[in-house]
Amino acid sequence: MSTSFAIAETGPRSATYSDSISLVGRILIAAIFLLSGASKLADPAGTIGYIASAGLPLPQLGFVAAAAVETLGGLALVVGYRTRIVALVLAIFSLAAALAFHSALADQNQFIHFFKNIAMAGGLLQVTAFGGGRYSLDARRLA
Repeated sequence: MSTSFAIAETGPRSATYSDSISLVGRILIAAIFLLSGASKLADPAGTIGYIASAGLPLPQLGFVAAAAVETLGGLALVVGYRTRIVALVLAIFSLAAALAFHSALADQNQFIHFFKNIAMAGGLLQVTAFGGGRYSLDARRLA
């Protein structure tokens, strides 16, 4: 029995494909941050209460920081502005949120949210490593 492996195509066509996939990936991973940021902005009191219930200090400051990171970070990720730095900040934010808000792993819902955040951080670290691709403001800025 023989095993065959497909070797990735190289050239302009595959570069365009990779850059398109990079753009779609950035948009998809940014969606959760944009929705979460909008949700926080729509209910500041609820968000501040949730942060306080987790026992974190300065919940009002936490609200402002979280809403800014999610909203501005999500937008920057979509357009590919300072993509590597933004992705790293969002990865750290995702890990911090997992530990601060979803660490009760005996609760199945919290278990799912914890590992969702871990997976998001992993995807964001890929963006950190490889950048925003050709369809990003970074590519235009560096050209």
